[in-house]
Amino acid sequence: MSFLESLKDLSPIWQALLATCFTWLVTALGAATVFVAKEMKRKTLDAMLGFAAGVMIAASYWSLLAPAIEMSEGQSLPSWVPATVGFLLGAVFLRGLDRILPHLHPGFPTDQAEGIKTSWQRSTLLIMAITLHNIPEGLAVGIAFGAVAAGLPSATLAGAVALAIGIGIQNFPEGLAVSMPLRREGMSRAKSFWYGQLSGVVEPVAGVLGAALVLIARPILPYALAFAAGAMIFVVVEELVPESQTSGHSHAATMGVMLGFAVMMALDVALG
Repeated sequence: MSFLESLKDLSPIWQALLATCFTWLVTALGAATVFVAKEMKRKTLDAMLGFAAGVMIAASYWSLLAPAIEMSEGQSLPSWVPATVGFLLGAVFLRGLDRILPHLHPGFPTDQAEGIKTSWQRSTLLIMAITLHNIPEGLAVGIAFGAVAAGLPSATLAGAVALAIGIGIQNFPEGLAVSMPLRREGMSRAKSFWYGQLSGVVEPVAGVLGAALVLIARPILPYALAFAAGAMIFVVVEELVPESQTSGHSHAATMGVMLGFAVMMALDVALG
């Protein structure tokens, strides 16, 4: 029995949980890099952040927006309405979290922390920044598996698996982006790894919630898919791309974006 056939026998909640546990595991693998190196060249990290951005951009269209538009065809509203509304709501949601949740992007001084002012330590703020990235990623995977369970032809199990693989791949640099700065600031390797992987814990939670949501309320599915896409694009434009371009390695970061987009597009087309 193939892996997909085995997965098909599970409920979408379990499918989403397993898929997001995989993406969490890859976050942990990225964080585990701290056991073999204390530093990583900034150029390499910028290229990896660019790669993560490229994956998220491609996933937002191929795995989320395109199916949302297809699902909306023949409905009472024009097919572009659910995708547009959901996309903008996703961005607004992430902007709200961005304003409320205290967090600090790697490489920035503590006085440039965003969100509500707090006395949290710098290490906690760094962890919260990556956790913020992971919320829309977990939602996207969960909603994708929920869409498959809804029986819509534009949503396939292979496509949902491809999305989980793509999100997992780009989680590697996100785990690394937490553990390395913590190690540089004097935290032990074990603690740096622990907090790095901890930033990915939110993905299984968001994935299960996303799958459950679309199972309960199938009519919102196109909106939910587009919502996840809007949230991910917000993260890309607000954080990943600027972060990868600030250290003078714009060419490496840009090529990372192109490669990440190509990898995710190939995964989705080949598997989906």
